[in-house]
Amino acid sequence: MNNLFVFQLMALLLSKNYVCAAEINGKIWKGEGTTPNLESIVIGRCYEYIAVVNPSVAGKNCSEIWKAFKSAFINKDPCNIFPSDYELFINLSLHAVPPDKSLFWENNQLLVTGYSDRARRFMPLSDTLFGGFGDFLTWCGKAGSPGIDYNSCPRTEECEHNPVESFWRIASANYAKQSSGVINILLNGSATGGAYPVQGFFAVYELPNFQKEKISEIQIWVMDDVGGPDLESCGKGSVQILENRLKALGYSHTCTDNYRSVRLLQCLDHLNHPDCAAVSSAPSVQRGSVSAVIARAWSGLQLLYLLYLYSICF
Repeated sequence: MNNLFVFQLMALLLSKNYVCAAEINGKIWKGEGTTPNLESIVIGRCYEYIAVVNPSVAGKNCSEIWKAFKSAFINKDPCNIFPSDYELFINLSLHAVPPDKSLFWENNQLLVTGYSDRARRFMPLSDTLFGGFGDFLTWCGKAGSPGIDYNSCPRTEECEHNPVESFWRIASANYAKQSSGVINILLNGSATGGAYPVQGFFAVYELPNFQKEKISEIQIWVMDDVGGPDLESCGKGSVQILENRLKALGYSHTCTDNYRSVRLLQCLDHLNHPDCAAVSSAPSVQRGSVSAVIARAWSGLQLLYLLYLYSICF
């Protein structure tokens, strides 16, 4: 019995020592750890981008871009990473955004991703090479091997200057600088924090970095969620704040509530919802007219076939 007690006591002491060592060598943060297989994911994204999505940037070196990205945070305190740490990464991955193709947003990430159609329709930040590197991923470093923390990473409320926050700050600023022509902004009229958060990324890091001489017009689309509340719209609430700011900066702008083209996309999964009645009625009429055309074409083919049979038989 005494031997068993001694063994249990030693095991308890060893476990406490292990926990203490773990706490000293790596703090446990509230956020998720680095995305597994991060290197493989981002290098794969890079090669896909330059080969398929945007071949105009085919000269980019994905291996060097990854090294620059990694060097910004690996083996470093995750609460001491600044936008400037990503400057080499930005320099290696930056490319032009086609005129009239920029799409900014707040509280509408998935809708923007679907609407842009992988840079075919628009090119939001996530559809650029430099923005796509971090889209929906998490990463942070730590002292000691392997230099990357796969267990947890700090959230912005824990420390402002973390690897992910700083990455998106410099990426957003550079994306805004590359934008030209007609600028599109997609806001969420059902967002409880306001369609245009005055401390959001667009307000703080993107709008101030617009190159005014390169911009002809700014279009604002305020989209309510399907089935969601209509909390804000053009000329009201925080949208009015944005419109006033654009006017003060000398930008020509328009504002549209529930822009039809985007609304059609929203309603693809909600065809029978009352909010989609107005937009779903038009496609049904179109489908009917297409069916009529097909029916007429089929009747014509039948007639030609009968004439052919008649010619060979008689």
